[in-house]
Amino acid sequence: MAKKKFLFVAQEVAPYLPPEKISSLGKEVATGIHKRGYEVRTFTPKWGAINERRNQLHEVIRLSGLNVTIDDNDHPLLLKVASLHPTRTQVYFIDNDDYFQKLDSDIDDVGSNRTDNDQRIIFFTRSTIETAKKLQWDPAVIHSQGWVSSMVPVYLRQLSDSVPFESSKVVYTVLPEEPTLTIDPGFFRRLKEEGVREDFLASYENMELTPKLLHKMAIDNSDGVIFMTDEPDPEVLAAVEAKGIPYLKKEEADGNLEAYIEFYDKLSDK
Repeated sequence: MAKKKFLFVAQEVAPYLPPEKISSLGKEVATGIHKRGYEVRTFTPKWGAINERRNQLHEVIRLSGLNVTIDDNDHPLLLKVASLHPTRTQVYFIDNDDYFQKLDSDIDDVGSNRTDNDQRIIFFTRSTIETAKKLQWDPAVIHSQGWVSSMVPVYLRQLSDSVPFESSKVVYTVLPEEPTLTIDPGFFRRLKEEGVREDFLASYENMELTPKLLHKMAIDNSDGVIFMTDEPDPEVLAAVEAKGIPYLKKEEADGNLEAYIEFYDKLSDK
C-alpha cells in the first residue's frame, strides 16, 4: 500500500531556528509524521536567522525563478532545500532578499513586528503552492501551522488555479502569536489582486487587523483545526464548533503524535 503524502507548511522548524516551543513543534510534526508512515515534504521561510552553511542548505535551480508580483513589483523566489535529521525528510526553504533577510529592527527570528508582514505572507503562500505544483505532488493532507502560513488554506479553497489540491484535506494549527504582529491595511487589496474572491473577503474587511483575523480566515477554509494555545479564543472556538469542523485542543495534541495521525487519517479517509 502506497504511503499517504503529507505537505507540511510550517512557520518555524528546529534546528534551523533555535529549538524553542514553535520551532520544536515544527520538527516534531515533520519527523514524527514521517516515522508513522506518511511521505512528508515540509515548506518553511528561509528566515534570515537561518545559517545556510551550518544547516547545509543548497539552492534548487530548477524550482527557483518564480516571480511573485506584489504592488506591481516582482519578487523572485530562491528555493533552497535541506534534509531534516534523523528522518532525512526534505525541507524546502522559501527565500527572497526583500522579505526574509534579517533586519536590525526585528524583535525576533521571524520579524513579527515588520510592517510588510502581509506581503511576506502572500509571497510565502504563492511560492509554496506554485512549488508544490511543480513537484507534481498530490498530498492527502496539507497542514499549515502559524501566521505566515495562514493564507495557504485560503488560496487552496478560494483560487481557481489550486485545482491540483482540491481533494487534499486542509488542516490549520493556531499557534501562540506575538502581540506585536502587524498587518498592513492594504492586505485585502493585495489578496484581491492575487485573485482571492471579493465576496469571500467582504465578511472580514471590517475586522481588526490582528493574528485573530488570519486565524479566522484560515479556519474558515480548513477541514480540521489544531489549537496549540493554552486556551482557544472563545470566539474562534465557537465558530469552529458552529461549522462542525473537527478539532484538537492543546491538551489532546501536545506531545501526542498518535492523536495527530488519527486526526489526519479520519480526515483523509472521508
